[in-house]
Order: sequence, then C-alpha cells, then structure tokens
Amino acid sequence: MGRTARQKRASGFRAAFGFLAVIWIVFIVNAVFFGGTLNYLGIHPLDVTSGWHILTSPLLHANIDHISSNSVPGAIFCFLIGYSGRRVFWEVTVIALLIGGLGVWLFGGVGTNHIGASGLIYGWLAYLVVRGVFNRSGRQILLGIVLGFFYSGLIWGVLPGTPGVSWQAHLFGAIGGILAGMLITSDDPPKLAARRVRRDAYRRASLGG
Repeated sequence: MGRTARQKRASGFRAAFGFLAVIWIVFIVNAVFFGGTLNYLGIHPLDVTSGWHILTSPLLHANIDHISSNSVPGAIFCFLIGYSGRRVFWEVTVIALLIGGLGVWLFGGVGTNHIGASGLIYGWLAYLVVRGVFNRSGRQILLGIVLGFFYSGLIWGVLPGTPGVSWQAHLFGAIGGILAGMLITSDDPPKLAARRVRRDAYRRASLGG
C-alpha cells in the first residue's frame, strides 16, 4: 500500500531537520569543546590514513557563514528527496557521499583539507534535477526544471576559481547525484516499477526455459 501525503511530508521533514540537527550539533560541539580542531577530519587528498574522513568531512564547517550557507539549500533538498521515502534519501546520500568524497580524495590537491556539506548538497540537487528523466516521472521532471532554474547559479561552483572553495567536492558530488538518478529504482512510479517486474520475470523465464 502506498504512503499517504502526510507520511511523505513527515518523511521529508525528518530528513530536513535531521540534516540540520546533525551539522549544527557537530558545529557547536566542535567550536565549544574542541576549538575547531575537529576540522582536521576533513578529506586530505591522497593521504591513505585519512581515507575514512570521506565520512566525516560533510559534517564539518569552518565558520558560521559556511554552515549557514549550506543549511537552507541542504534542508530544502533533503525534504524533497526524503518526501520520496527514507530508503531513497539514504541511497542518494550514500552514493553522492562516496562518489563525491572519492573524487575529492583523488583530485582535491595534496596538502589541502576539504570540509563542508556542499558536496552532498550538489549531489542532492543534481539528483533532483535529473531523476525525472530516468524514472519517467512528469512531476519529477517539472521539479527538476524548476530547481534547475532557481539554482542555475550553482553551476559555477563546479569550476575552479574561487579560493578556499572546494570545487572538486561540488563537481564530484554532482556526478554522484547524477549516478544516483540513473541507478536507483526505489522511487520509480508504480507503472514503471510494474513494467520492470514484468521484464525481470520474463528474463528469468527465458533463462529457465
């Protein structure tokens, strides 16, 4: 049985407020109790010992302006993806996190330290923009067009040029979001999901025959 609109909204709000709660709690704890030293847990490109920092870097922010600039778009995109369900949200987030983090680790520049949720934000946005094309949802295509229009200025963030800004995180996070839009199936519309089930059943029957 499908989820009700109320359940979908609740799922979206949980994702949005969860994102805000986590990054702000980490920011306050880092500032008050650690004097900002947790920022060392950002991504250090090509440093094998810090490879696991891919998981921690999105939680860390340099200052109040940094975290504030990520809070509003991050919450909006979390809500929109979370609206489709918890599984969808985590699938998109994990793919964007891993692809974005690995890209930064490989190409971010030796001797640099990359922190902030902006890579995830670019991944979430890229997913929302392209997803409707891959799951053939008119509603999601329209959402992608609207978001692409309002956030078109972010495209410049994937290009080098602004000192102190990790364009690598933006670029590879967006690539992760596009891959998520191509690969995941958990938010397919019912007709597309049913067609996929029939196709898979046909393939299994053909192989069995």
